Amino acid sequence: MQELDQQKTIDLLNAIMEFELAGVVRYTHYSLMVTGPYRIPIVDFFKAQASESLLHAQQVGEILTGLDGHPSLKISPMEETYKHSVKDILEESLTHEKNALGMYKKLLDSVTDASIYLEEFARTMIGQEEMHNLELKKMLRDFS
Repeated sequence: MQELDQQKTIDLLNAIMEFELAGVVRYTHYSLMVTGPYRIPIVDFFKAQASESLLHAQQVGEILTGLDGHPSLKISPMEETYKHSVKDILEESLTHEKNALGMYKKLLDSVTDASIYLEEFARTMIGQEEMHNLELKKMLRDFS
């Protein structure tokens, strides 16, 4: 086992927490902007994504404080594209989920062989983010 780089891990967790909190805002915004005949199930999907992003931020924050870190009060920067077709929103969501996946992979790389708990947490989150990526790709199929 190698030693955990605590400060690097805290910094990564803070970045992830800021990103997940931005996801809460992003997905809440999307749920409000959806129009059209499939509005209801898509709104429900985005509300669920917002709730899950909040849960992820809370989980990350618990680990962060457990490592004696101080959770950030910031959220990651977000761009407002003013494109609100279902296709545009789903594409933006896919980009967001790919970025989240990359952040959790970076965490995994940092904690591998240093903390089994953090390794397993990162793997679990990677699995969830990969599943979201697949789901969004399937939702986008009819638009291609």
